[in-house]
Amino acid sequence: MKDDLHSYLKGGRDALLWKLDGLGEYDARRPLTPTATNLLGLVKHATAMEILYFGVVFGRPFAQELPYVGDAAETNADMWATADESREEIVASYRRASSHADTTIEALALDDVGRVPWWGDATVTLHRVLVHVVAETQRHAGHADIVRELVDGAAGLLPGNDNLPPADEPWWRDHRQRVEQAALDASNR
Repeated sequence: MKDDLHSYLKGGRDALLWKLDGLGEYDARRPLTPTATNLLGLVKHATAMEILYFGVVFGRPFAQELPYVGDAAETNADMWATADESREEIVASYRRASSHADTTIEALALDDVGRVPWWGDATVTLHRVLVHVVAETQRHAGHADIVRELVDGAAGLLPGNDNLPPADEPWWRDHRQRVEQAALDASNR
């Protein structure tokens, strides 16, 4: 079971990072929702999650202090990249945080216990934390999929497996129009 959960976590990580491939700095950072959701910010947020849930919760501190992680961090600092933060460093921090999390996951049993201070000091098992972080990572990978599609139309699950029906651009254009028409028809009932 632990291997299955860990595999889904790794898949979510891969999907999240893949969404940055081929983009310039502006497109990797630009906010595309009213709450400023952006691709690089999602990676920073995932970094913070891995550090907190697989580090702090189990008393396994992460070696590097990041200004966007912890109680002293500015609100939402983990959800966007400043102009001074390089994409390379943000991705490298995510990879280091993931490696640190992997070490925790491999070292502990699913029923080993930790404490989540931001959940009212709740006692949790590695199993619960793994399920939580898998769900969060996959959720944010889905956000990244939508944001990337808004940036340049690129969509899909992973390189080599887009998990989309085999269709060309005209088919998608017609499909979108069909869905739009259904929405309009339903709103006029």
